[in-house]
Amino acid sequence: MKFDTPADTNPIDQEKVVAQPHPRIEGPLKVTGQATYAAEYHEPRNTAYGFVRGSGIGHGKITRIDVGRAEAAPGVLLVLTHRNTPWTTLESPVPQQYEHSPHLVSEEVNYYGEAVAFVVAETFEQARHAASLIEVEYQAGEADFVLEDVMAQGKPSPDSPDSEVGDFEQAFKEASVKVDVTYTTPDQSQMPMEPHASLAEWQGEQLTLYTSNQMVHWVRRGLSKTFHMPQQDIRIVSRYVGGGFGSKLNFYADAVLSIYAARELGRPVKTVLHRPLIPNHTTHRPATIQRLRLAADREGHLLAVGHDSYSGNLPGGDGENASDQTKLLYAGPNRLIRTRVSELHLPPGGSMRAPGEAVGLLALECAMDELAEKLKLDPVELRIRNDIQHDPEKGPKRPYSSRKLVKALREGAKAFGWEKRQATPAQVREGEWLIGMGMASAFRKNLVQPSGARVRLERGGKLTVETQMTDIGTGSYTILGQVAAEMLGLRLEDVTVKLGDSDFPKASGSGGSFGANSSTTGLYYACEELRQVISGQFGYDPRTTEFKNGEVWSGNHCTLLAKAASQGAVEAEGNVTWGDLSEKFVQASFGAHFAEVAVNAYTGETRVRRLLSAVTAGRILNPVTARSQCLGGMTMGVGAALMEELHVDERFGLFINHDLAEYHVPVHADIPQLDVLFLDELDDKSSPLKAKGIGELGICGVGAAVANAVYNASGVRIRDYPLTLDKVLAGWEAAD
Repeated sequence: MKFDTPADTNPIDQEKVVAQPHPRIEGPLKVTGQATYAAEYHEPRNTAYGFVRGSGIGHGKITRIDVGRAEAAPGVLLVLTHRNTPWTTLESPVPQQYEHSPHLVSEEVNYYGEAVAFVVAETFEQARHAASLIEVEYQAGEADFVLEDVMAQGKPSPDSPDSEVGDFEQAFKEASVKVDVTYTTPDQSQMPMEPHASLAEWQGEQLTLYTSNQMVHWVRRGLSKTFHMPQQDIRIVSRYVGGGFGSKLNFYADAVLSIYAARELGRPVKTVLHRPLIPNHTTHRPATIQRLRLAADREGHLLAVGHDSYSGNLPGGDGENASDQTKLLYAGPNRLIRTRVSELHLPPGGSMRAPGEAVGLLALECAMDELAEKLKLDPVELRIRNDIQHDPEKGPKRPYSSRKLVKALREGAKAFGWEKRQATPAQVREGEWLIGMGMASAFRKNLVQPSGARVRLERGGKLTVETQMTDIGTGSYTILGQVAAEMLGLRLEDVTVKLGDSDFPKASGSGGSFGANSSTTGLYYACEELRQVISGQFGYDPRTTEFKNGEVWSGNHCTLLAKAASQGAVEAEGNVTWGDLSEKFVQASFGAHFAEVAVNAYTGETRVRRLLSAVTAGRILNPVTARSQCLGGMTMGVGAALMEELHVDERFGLFINHDLAEYHVPVHADIPQLDVLFLDELDDKSSPLKAKGIGELGICGVGAAVANAVYNASGVRIRDYPLTLDKVLAGWEAAD
């Protein structure tokens, strides 16, 4: 079914189950250890264990590799290198996102942490020990590891074309009030709690891969291309994913080499990537350098909006499109927005929660704060004055489907107590702590993907849902169960949801904030089809049939729903594709973040004391799971502002702080009580559910709100993230 006209009134609007605060239906399985993650699937007695040996240089080639000691080590079954793997027909040896992922291709080394050997043994410990015995010598090639050194050679991003509207340079030159500032954000790691893991098993020509992946159909397609085998011969199982944040959109050596080794050995092979390989072998969020030029009249109306963003990646890789939200968020007749991508030889850059907006708003929303100060205008008011209800580049012919940013700003400010903020920095003190407030807008473009599902009414009147959609801790099981229950007039406990298996209908998967809205729409159409079948079975007109309380009603006639399956299960499938509504209308989720921080007047230490987010994201399918998503995003936003940073060892091109001891993320002691306000909104142009993406909105702008609060508290404006205490102290010293 193609969704190409705005949604009418439909069964979801009843909100008897949907939009109600149901706890996660899979929660008891998780807290009792019964939810099976990738490394926990049933192991046949003869399962062997793999271990990936990563490259020790960032760019060059292997000149010598000796596996003799490893092959002779206890328990070793197989040692793979580029000398004994069959990758001879692939066009590119470098993994291409979502397409293919070859490993051990040749003696060439493209990045630190790239697989140079793979050891399979009877136990994990034996495989790890044997991998340490492999002797590898390299010839290092010329390489670039620092973005600043190569940003001048950056090329336009194919995913983010330049935006030029009006005469930016002239408008900026003539404006009475303006800022010209550069912000930098570092490389960051997704660092999911669950490491990447795979268990590969062959039965004849049929492959089953139990893995931790956000996108079942992407990994199935990519493995098909990598191994040159039909997709129908590959089964992917990924029922529970312990966090991904974008790093599990792709697949890596744990999957590919386990598959090849299992075929060679004739027995299942399980591989779990050790923690240092997560930033150095999978993907990370690339660093950015962002120049913001904003100009306004004395009343605070933007006249010129300029945003130049620079990032880097391996040759052929995507950049971090940090300027994209600037094309849409605020008004301004003269605009110059550009993205440039340079070649770096660091480990692969890829998606991390809210790619683009998460770091783009770290810069844009701080620049807006700086402009507000120059204007002597309240930062909330500056944003309100530059609200726009249509695409600022294309004009009124492309309006927003719904946009309640101003309402979020006003209601958020009221709930937070923004009126108590002192505009002049460093004016509020409690003992040795300087207190400040900051805020920022939240923006995340609303994306959708094709998605499908199967529903089956079982004997006894229970309903089963099957779809490839994954649950990465986001509540997919619960909201899909709610939608099915609403559509068939059942209780949530009458619905069983099965996810993450390529034997089920292809679904959107989890990523880009498109998962919930897309997958529930595919399920909506599957349920619509089942309603049609059941109505016809009872001789009812499907246009007027009602499903409620386990019964099917047509006028005054009523039949128990269970009767439809009295002779056997009744099944239906449905799927959604999307028309051009997203082209006719700008679709996005919005919000406003407010932060209060304390900065120690002697040490420069920052503590977040309060955070509040006011969110407008269409229909909230489940306030419990949606709030959880916002809390997670807010926590990650604090991390981005104050502590998260991958440090590059410029000698070898690796991220040296590659574990949870040295890559700092927020812990409970860092995070105060967080508040989330959901504002009423229905977006009939987004989907039949009238919902929009929310999973990534929570992080967008939070870091900037914290940074603006740090400035308001301390008087130190830091434009180089993260805002560590040494930078606060340096700012005070410079002021003295």
